[in-house]
Amino acid sequence: MAGKTLTRADLAEAVYQKGIVTKDHAAELVGQVLGTICTALAEGENVKLSSFGVLTLRDKAQRMGRNPKNGVEVPIEPRRVILFTASPILKAKLNHTAPQRRRASRQVLRSANEQHEAAS
Repeated sequence: MAGKTLTRADLAEAVYQKGIVTKDHAAELVGQVLGTICTALAEGENVKLSSFGVLTLRDKAQRMGRNPKNGVEVPIEPRRVILFTASPILKAKLNHTAPQRRRASRQVLRSANEQHEAAS
């Protein structure tokens, strides 16, 4: 599945096309947003973008790997990786379906009804 890659310049152009800011200002805005996201991740914070998804950090421990060319075992150093979890809204858009609405559990509904009856 070959497709075009959306770049920082493409994002800035999309902001500029809205007609609110200049091209330079749009590029600066996109840079500031991406910089803020990078800074938050570097400080160990998760980043939640509503209707898009969540970027979370995970620390991976050292493990043994294998060089595929010669089969020699080599240690893989511990590292921090970024995981992306798409929101249900984004998943629905990608799959051309309606987003699934979360249903309240029976226990939550029962608790709410009890509180309502106690208040009456």
